[in-house]
Amino acid sequence: MGKQTHHLRFVDVLRLSFRVFRTKPLRSSLTILGMSFGIGVVLILVSMGYGLQYILIGRLVTTEDSLISMEALYPPEAELTVTEDALQKIKQMDGVAEVSPVSEFSGSVESQEGSGLIITRIVDANYFRLSGQNVDFGKTFGDHEPKVILSRSALQLINGGDKVNETTDFTNHKIPLDLTVYYQGQGDDLTVTEVKPTETLFLSGVITDELQPPFAIIPASYLSTPPHFYNSLWVKAKNIDTVASLRDQLVKDGFFISAKVDLVQQATKAMQVITIILTVIGITALIVAAIGMLNTMLVSFLERIEEIGIIKSLGAVDRDVRKLFLMESVVMGFLGGVFGVLIGLGGGQIGNLSLAWLARHFGGKPVILFLTPTWFIVLVIVVSTTIGLLAGFWPAHRAAKLSPKEALNKH
Repeated sequence: MGKQTHHLRFVDVLRLSFRVFRTKPLRSSLTILGMSFGIGVVLILVSMGYGLQYILIGRLVTTEDSLISMEALYPPEAELTVTEDALQKIKQMDGVAEVSPVSEFSGSVESQEGSGLIITRIVDANYFRLSGQNVDFGKTFGDHEPKVILSRSALQLINGGDKVNETTDFTNHKIPLDLTVYYQGQGDDLTVTEVKPTETLFLSGVITDELQPPFAIIPASYLSTPPHFYNSLWVKAKNIDTVASLRDQLVKDGFFISAKVDLVQQATKAMQVITIILTVIGITALIVAAIGMLNTMLVSFLERIEEIGIIKSLGAVDRDVRKLFLMESVVMGFLGGVFGVLIGLGGGQIGNLSLAWLARHFGGKPVILFLTPTWFIVLVIVVSTTIGLLAGFWPAHRAAKLSPKEALNKH
């Protein structure tokens, strides 16, 4: 009668694989820790890449319509403006869904506490949706709302800069503004016409862009006289497929075009390169951790040659021995991935909280720099488990091929 063999059940193999954590706790813990730090570095670097991309794209595209809209204006050297006839012609172009004209003139703003000269930007309510312009606190105005938006520097001219912040309720805390727009003639016409709103306008929101001169955004519908020309237009295409053809038509008419979709595509490509570079750096750290795990499994094999001979003498087959070693490496790889995710997420959260604290301390807006997609977390754990499997393959193969006699003699 031949020697009887016994196949180990999966549960038995799993139970035996955890024995290494009891017999060699320090070595196993350090191996898992090395893998965890490698995974954590990958997660933090890739999360930073995604966060940078999210911040950049988020600043470029703040509304859905702004992605398929473009700004059209004549080059400065042409000294041309958009007339009402040109505006109507553009509205009738194929592929045009909506147009928002913009006029800019000198003006003045006055409140109960102060006054100053500013630039007035006269717009329709759809300007915010097409341009993607947002306010830093308060809100934009809609149709038939007697509201105005000021820049931070314009607000400081009327001594309200320190009294208005992100907690200000502009609905209950109404700030009336006395605005005057100075319409200027074109070419040799130096005539200046003062135009006042048809009713009192109230502050609706504030834009904290310190790089721009003091300006106000005013609804065109509340001026007693509409602008007689426009400095630029925001043109919305019917869909993403018509953006390119519409841009070509406007360029043929002599317009200089700035399209958000072009900026987004360029920014996305740049951020993808940055993310790839960060990923390569992280993978390098992961490879070092994988080599450490391979070394651990090889040492474990050399130390357990006698054990292999004994369990094979008791009837274990090659497959059982192979499963035992592979299970140990897979478990360590899996645990390394889980703890690495915790390290990466924890490090990213600490980074986000630190940036938020610094932003509040210096008066800025908090940003989320570390952003981790759920699918990437799952991928990281799968990759770390696979690395554990690969690291244990060669030691498992050598252990499985070892005969009982050879194992006992080597010992």
